[in-house]
Amino acid sequence: MKLISFAVPCYNSAAYMSHCIETLLSAGEEAEIILVDDGSTDETGAIADAYAEQYPTIVRVIHQPNGGHGEGVNQGVRNAAGVYYKVVDSDDWLDTQALSQVMAKLREFAAQPKPVDMVIANYVYEHVEDGTHHTVDYHRVFPEDRVFTWDDVGHWGVSQYLLMHSVIYRTQLLRDCGLELPKHTFYVDNIFVYQPLPSVYTMYYMNLDLYRYFIGRADQSVNEAVMVKRIDQQLLVTRLMIDCCDLTALRQRRKKVAVYMTRYLTMMMCICSMFLIIDGSDEALQKREDIWAYLKQSDAHLYEKIRHRSLATMTMLPTYQGRKLTVRVYHLVQKVYKFN
Repeated sequence: MKLISFAVPCYNSAAYMSHCIETLLSAGEEAEIILVDDGSTDETGAIADAYAEQYPTIVRVIHQPNGGHGEGVNQGVRNAAGVYYKVVDSDDWLDTQALSQVMAKLREFAAQPKPVDMVIANYVYEHVEDGTHHTVDYHRVFPEDRVFTWDDVGHWGVSQYLLMHSVIYRTQLLRDCGLELPKHTFYVDNIFVYQPLPSVYTMYYMNLDLYRYFIGRADQSVNEAVMVKRIDQQLLVTRLMIDCCDLTALRQRRKKVAVYMTRYLTMMMCICSMFLIIDGSDEALQKREDIWAYLKQSDAHLYEKIRHRSLATMTMLPTYQGRKLTVRVYHLVQKVYKFN
């Protein structure tokens, strides 16, 4: 039995994928590594095949026509044999000592009649430009060393969100919730971590710095200039997140998960608004109005909850001077929290 499947979507990753794969191999035979060669035009496919030949009981390779990061994740979910599932981007890596401890805990959960739905660990921003590190942890949010539910979740800090980097989902849960990420679309990691949450009932937090998130390259999808250029994909992802769950109805049944998901969706609305403001064109500002109108049409009650939160209000200041102030505040926050 495989405890965990690591899905590694790879597109022209030849320059750095080996580092990622080597850290995952430290998990040993209880793990499988699914390398998804997403129509690469460099040596990515050959490198993946070489690892599969060298480690045939651990590494599997899927060669597919280019479908984008989301289709790489989808292929992993479809083919995973592990009880648990984690996505690791090919330019990132896992801390091997932390991974050893995570594997021991997954072994314990997999032996139970009903394994825990989601395991959470910390992640570390590895800033390539200035060589600094910034850790996002959850030790004031989640109880430690015990299985818990949403009712046990504490107060979220300003920069604390569950991202793809921090979560390990039970594989069958992902299948049961109907997760299917769109092709040829960036930023789908937000859907990956968001859509399954109503299906999560049991969680376990390990206060370990497991995931190392490499950030700062000029061509990365989270680079500010790139995000402005790809804003239509961010808008698509946000619309899909609005559509995937009725948060107002969920709030009646499971308040705490709905409150967190509302907070996450607020962040997404703010990101869309912010980069449309940075663009500054009339077309972009109209798109800002359109995404808010889409939310209002989908759920007027949710719109009111989100629209009048402080961050969202800041991104909707009406005048040119107001928009300049919004961008100034955003850049200040970015320097403090170093999130892209």
